[in-house]
Amino acid sequence: MVAGLLIITSYYMSSLSSNDFLHFLIIVFVLLAAGRILGELFRKMNQPAVMGELVGGLLLGPSVLGFFFPSVFHSIFTSSSGASVGFDGLSRLAIILFLFIAGMEVHFNDILKRGKAAAKISLMSILFPFAAGYFGTLFFYHRLFETSSGSTYVAALFMGTALSITALSVLAKILIDLDLGRTRFGSLLLTAAMVNDFAGWLLFSIVINLSNMKHEGPGVWQTVALVILFTVLLLTIGRKLIDRLFGFVSRHFQGSGPSLILAILICMLGAVFTEWVGIHAIFGAFLTGVAVGNSTQFSVKSKETLHQFVTFLFAPLFFVSIGLRVNLERDFDLLTCTFILAVASLGKILGGFIGANLSGFKVHKAFAVAFAMNARGSMEIVLGLLALQARIINERIFVGLVFMTFVTILMAGPALRYFLARHEKKNLVTEVA
Repeated sequence: MVAGLLIITSYYMSSLSSNDFLHFLIIVFVLLAAGRILGELFRKMNQPAVMGELVGGLLLGPSVLGFFFPSVFHSIFTSSSGASVGFDGLSRLAIILFLFIAGMEVHFNDILKRGKAAAKISLMSILFPFAAGYFGTLFFYHRLFETSSGSTYVAALFMGTALSITALSVLAKILIDLDLGRTRFGSLLLTAAMVNDFAGWLLFSIVINLSNMKHEGPGVWQTVALVILFTVLLLTIGRKLIDRLFGFVSRHFQGSGPSLILAILICMLGAVFTEWVGIHAIFGAFLTGVAVGNSTQFSVKSKETLHQFVTFLFAPLFFVSIGLRVNLERDFDLLTCTFILAVASLGKILGGFIGANLSGFKVHKAFAVAFAMNARGSMEIVLGLLALQARIINERIFVGLVFMTFVTILMAGPALRYFLARHEKKNLVTEVA
């Protein structure tokens, strides 16, 4: 598998000079070491590893190293343009693989089985933050959100989408830490988050496509139809075909290597197709991840191997590299960060509470659901980076999204623990009385 991935970039690397390639290796070494060390440190503190990886990037980026030791920062990261371009290509490959792995965590059959309760929670926790982000952006656009793209409505659509997504991986980590992962309550939350993620990526693929349209290519409704058609075909006929392909490979080839290579090729094929039709490559990677992750012929051992390989090697490189793009001294704005955090949290908590209440949960448990669904994570940061590259938002908004992600992760676990304890205490008092 490693050899297969190296072949993808070998042609480009052969064109680098010896000095450029040396700088490329130094960049990869420094960022990977910082990401893994700080990721494990944060994991020891019962926080998601992605937070440590982001902190590593902030420490190595213009916010800290570039501010206090600009010559060191320049000599490592900016002195070789060829190395910088090479690493940018590697980080793009990393996020494609990461979204493929994220898609593998979505259990499609669970979404279909758990039905009404998960749908109510997911729908309300999408609608309320989406509306808050959309209308809040329209209202404050010229004060906080104005960018060079000049597209008010695309920026509003993006903010609504970015603020409506729950971090599936972060929520899973919190539930596991609280020994709730295998309970009916935990399973319901994860299913709601799966639907939430899935809907969010559908919306975002449309937003990215709209931002790139200059009176050429498909219109809005054609884009929507194309996204839906691709999704439906891949998750019905395509999912069955992929399952049979894995069955064929497992019968005719030995070891897990061929199955892993097939998974990577499917990921790349989905990414190539969606990029070609004008939907971002990561959306194809995410959807193919859903199809591959739900294959009964792709072994659990192979899935775990692929998951470990990507999350421990490629994902840290991408998330540490995000910190290199953040300049807190230049782009941190307290008003912008406070606004994004307030809109994101109020919309998500209100929507999650209403959805849980409609599903029959009592007050304290409904608040537990609401704060759990408020947990953000890597998806928001990925969306923010892509929107920044597409000139939908500016650097201040991107920093605000990163800030919001950190705060909502930190508040989710303690709030979930507190409201579940209040729920149990009230039930105990009622039973005694």
